[in-house]
Order: sequence, then C-alpha cells, then structure tokens
Amino acid sequence: MPMYEHVFLARQDLSQAQVDALAENATKIVEDNEGKVIKTETWGLRTLTYKIQKNRKAHFVMLDIEASGAAIAELERQTRMNEDVIRYMTVRVDEHEKGPSVMMRKSDRPERSERGGFGGDRDRGDRDRGAPRPDRGDRGDRPDRAPRAEQEA
Repeated sequence: MPMYEHVFLARQDLSQAQVDALAENATKIVEDNEGKVIKTETWGLRTLTYKIQKNRKAHFVMLDIEASGAAIAELERQTRMNEDVIRYMTVRVDEHEKGPSVMMRKSDRPERSERGGFGGDRDRGDRDRGAPRPDRGDRGDRPDRAPRAEQEA
C-alpha cells in the first residue's frame, strides 16, 4: 500500500486539545477508507515565515499514513473544507522515517554560540584591520597608487 506524509497547519488561536481533535479526525477519515495512520507528531505552535490568512503562528501536525489514493483524496477534500486548517500538504514517500522526524530532532543540534557563531571556523573578531596579514606578506611589491587627478589625465 502506498505511504504518505500529511502535514497540516492549524490556526494559532486553537487550543492544543482542538489541534489533537483535528489530528484524530484526520486519522478517522483515513481509517474509514481502509487506510492506517502509522504515526502522529505534533510539532507545536511555531512562527510562520510569512502571514497566512492573517496568522503569524500555526500549530504544525504531521501524520505518517499508509492508504490508497482514494483515501488521501478524501482526507485532502475534508481538510480543504475545514476552516481551522490554514495549509496542508501531502507527499508520497518510499518509506516512513524511523524514530522522530527531523522537526522533532531539531533540538538535538547545538546552539549557534556552540557552533562558532556566524563565521564558522573563521575568527574575524580580533583581527587588526591595519596590520599586514602574515599569509599575504607586506604587499611591498606593489607601487603606491597615483593620486586620482593623475589617473584621470
């Protein structure tokens, strides 16, 4: 049976219980159409990159589903009609991810300060801009620049 990942975004003003009810409703739709929901993950209330229908935040929920195309079509039809869902996307996958999804593992990454900041390995904060760099020599091989008036003539 084909496997899918279905992610939907629910409005920010819903309570967590209402979001869980939306996930249960999606599970019921899939199961009524001879499908099976393997895993449900609630990613929580997250800030959106841009406003969607006047919402700055949304509750993210992902379902791992094994179902026929007809069951997915019915799930998407019912999701489209629900006013509490502001966006959804269903993607067919070859296999479901074992363990928690990438969004749930994101907290395992080290913080920016632990990674070395914006520059990575490069240490630019203490460099004296006026001193010659040891890897480039003193640049004594170049002639001095001519004043701008002489260049134009």
